Amino acid sequence: MQFWRKLPAAIIFYTCIPWRTQGNLDFRGIALYAPLIGLSIGLAIAAVDFGLGWLKPSSDFIYLRSLLTILLGLLITGGLHLDGAMDTADGLAVTDPERRLEVMADSNTGAFGAIAGIVILLLKVMALAAISDQRVWILAAVWAWARWGQLRAIMAYPYLKAMGKGKFHREDLHYWQVWLVAVLLIAGDLAIGYFAHAISFAFGLSAIAFTITWLLGAWFNRQLGGQTGDTYGAIVEWTEALSLCAIAYLI
Repeated sequence: MQFWRKLPAAIIFYTCIPWRTQGNLDFRGIALYAPLIGLSIGLAIAAVDFGLGWLKPSSDFIYLRSLLTILLGLLITGGLHLDGAMDTADGLAVTDPERRLEVMADSNTGAFGAIAGIVILLLKVMALAAISDQRVWILAAVWAWARWGQLRAIMAYPYLKAMGKGKFHREDLHYWQVWLVAVLLIAGDLAIGYFAHAISFAFGLSAIAFTITWLLGAWFNRQLGGQTGDTYGAIVEWTEALSLCAIAYLI
């Protein structure tokens, strides 16, 4: 019963998918379902990416195909996480630590935020274009791991604002759930790797995404002394971008 109250709430919060509900939704602790939402988004954009590749398997089309795939993911989320990454960049650009949260709360996007948004999208498109094999698997896994990084940051670090969109995420959430989700993600990667005869790739994929998302959360915490809803979004976006870059470089 609790699952069917929280999952629709997670879909409504994390995506722009229209979802009609009956009764009250429970938004407390919906971050637990964020990796599942990420997995679903990754599979959806991967399906479109596969379809575009099947319709026109030309290497000349790979950049446009990758661009459309990444933009579809942005459309599904409504730019929720990218907006957080841009606000975080604006905040970190301020030399006075006391003003960083104030700048991040400003709805106006500054120069550093705009640059960060452009860099993230460029990295994703160019890195995805450089990946020729296992694109469906990679997109699904990376998008899920990126949301796990957000989930871990919510539980591991203090929330810096007295009020904010991210505050309720920690309610009704337990740390053992964070690690259970991580185990499930690793098990999923290894299971796919086993059937695809690519166990070493599965280990590498999980290790890359896990390490990057962990380090990003720790770095934002070090810079700000905690986390906000904006840094949660930044963790998601930078994990996706940097994981794709690392995978494209290593395979």
